[in-house]
Amino acid sequence: MKAKYIHPLLLSIGFAGNSFAEVADAAQKNEKEKPLNVVFILSDDHRYDYMGFMNTVPWLETPHMDRMAREGAHIKNAFVTTSLSSPSRASILTGMYSHAHKVVDNSAPLPRGLTFFPEYLQKAGYKTAFFGKWHMGNDSGDPQPGFHHWEGFKGQGEYYNPRINTNGEWVQYQDSTYVTDLLTEHAIDFMKKQKANNEQFFVYLSHKGVHDNFSPAKRHKGIYQDKDLVIPPSYHTPEYGIKQLPTIDPSTGKAASGKDYYGEAMMPDWVKNQRESWHGVDYSYHGRPWEVQVRNYCETLRSVDESIGSVLDYLKEAGLDENTLVIYMGDNGFAWGEHGLIDKRQFYEESVRVPMLARCPGLIKGGLVVENMVQNVDIAPTIMDYLGLEKAKQMVGYTFIPLLKEENTDWRERIFYEYYWEHEFPQTPTMHGVRTDRYKYIRYHGVWDTNEFYDLQEDPDEMKNLIASPEHQEIIKGLNHDLYNWLEETDGMNIPLKRTEWPHTDHRNRGNY
Repeated sequence: MKAKYIHPLLLSIGFAGNSFAEVADAAQKNEKEKPLNVVFILSDDHRYDYMGFMNTVPWLETPHMDRMAREGAHIKNAFVTTSLSSPSRASILTGMYSHAHKVVDNSAPLPRGLTFFPEYLQKAGYKTAFFGKWHMGNDSGDPQPGFHHWEGFKGQGEYYNPRINTNGEWVQYQDSTYVTDLLTEHAIDFMKKQKANNEQFFVYLSHKGVHDNFSPAKRHKGIYQDKDLVIPPSYHTPEYGIKQLPTIDPSTGKAASGKDYYGEAMMPDWVKNQRESWHGVDYSYHGRPWEVQVRNYCETLRSVDESIGSVLDYLKEAGLDENTLVIYMGDNGFAWGEHGLIDKRQFYEESVRVPMLARCPGLIKGGLVVENMVQNVDIAPTIMDYLGLEKAKQMVGYTFIPLLKEENTDWRERIFYEYYWEHEFPQTPTMHGVRTDRYKYIRYHGVWDTNEFYDLQEDPDEMKNLIASPEHQEIIKGLNHDLYNWLEETDGMNIPLKRTEWPHTDHRNRGNY
């Protein structure tokens, strides 16, 4: 492995009697003798700010996520390129955008020729293991490429008494076995075995939590049932009811009253319609009150947090924590009432932003906050870089190891987003977007509606759509050009299609194929 650090004491010894090259060689040899390991922990539908130290929900407790932020780094501005489980997971494993890897939704099969980054780790001599939720094309539960050890379930799996494929053999668990605890225990057992064999390892621990149907561990059931909900500022945006639109002065774009023409009246109609669907607060999950669901969600999150703590505790007890990089993230965000919506898929902040934490005492200074915009396509290059491997040429992401080491480095100034309309979930249209540190532009495709533009500095809750603002037209035009340039340069100028040969259960689409 490449040497990442030369201790000052070694440098002083080198100048005393040895050449610098000899000291560097000695330091590199010492580095090689320290096994470098990685544990990647992924949760499902965990939004970026539902962690205790973020204080968005004052009563939510996540002591082990808090510990990771305190002892490691909080990547504050982490995003996915598509806010949907399968596309995001494919981007994590390939380092590619959705329109490139073609896993554009939760049903699209994996195309031939994709390489998952753990395959490169295998070739480099690392022992690799997968535990939990795969949830991508070819999702049979059977072992996938890149892993010496495999424990996965089919589809969404079960919270209690799961059926798990272990290296090709199905095992049915009983006695109220809780899946989060089971996966964590088995992941730690795998690490213990590698330590005993003096093997370097990569563990991919992929939890079912916190996906619906939210089912907390018995020890956490009901702990938040009496807590008051946090209602987001945009809960009533857009507001309902008939409004008299003002008369507009075309020379200024202002209403006769002096109010701006843009604002709530410019919110997309699809958002208003979705509010009343099963992905909106007015009819959430076909009538299950979202107020109950958000409390169950928070209770279910507690076991994911405990899983993180168990991994950190084992690594410390085993003397492996100094040189084991632990990364935690969610596969996509989740709306809990923002714009009257629940679920993900949108390019709003609560949907596209994810929690991301990294801990490795030998690499990261405790309490570090990374402000740069990091994406899921950066995971593969980062893990490969930490283990001394060059990223593959098809990977579009970047290693954020320099950010964790607080080194000066060129970094992206904008991120891009894509989501493709799904036959099974027609509430949300196809969209593309671009976001800078300050501005966000969202463009919709195939729907007669308004696009969106927000000044995140002035309007972090995305409540005032400035798409018609005269003073912002040059910025909007520039971001639109950036979006087209991105799609052209990455071969994304086609809408990926897949076979949809079954009727949707929604009565409005019943019988339509």
